[in-house]
Amino acid sequence: MSNPEQLRYSKEHEWLSPAEDGVATVGITEFAANALGDVVYAQLPEAGSTVTAGETCGELESTKSVSDLYAPVSGEVTEVNDDVVDDPSLVNSAPFEGGWLFKVRVTEEPDDLLSADEYTEFSAG
Repeated sequence: MSNPEQLRYSKEHEWLSPAEDGVATVGITEFAANALGDVVYAQLPEAGSTVTAGETCGELESTKSVSDLYAPVSGEVTEVNDDVVDDPSLVNSAPFEGGWLFKVRVTEEPDDLLSADEYTEFSAG
């Protein structure tokens, strides 16, 4: 399992892309997708809503459990991945590509986001 180097990671197993024009993409890691099992339902924050770093902003439901989705940064949600809402299995099959969850215009980024190496070490622990 490899975690893309250009991303940053939260200890809640979300990833964050580098911001383009202030907007970053958020998803869950392959580690989290594997731990969840087959994702069957995704409740994502609505476009236009505000999310706060470290706080719950949605849910992912799998055949095993329901897991809260946490915002890795604070900001305004600019777009939601409707493909994941229609086909939640994308979270499992392509967590770093087509299985992204939402985009956010970042207003605040916490200091505790991890690099790929730090996250790999954290998730192995």
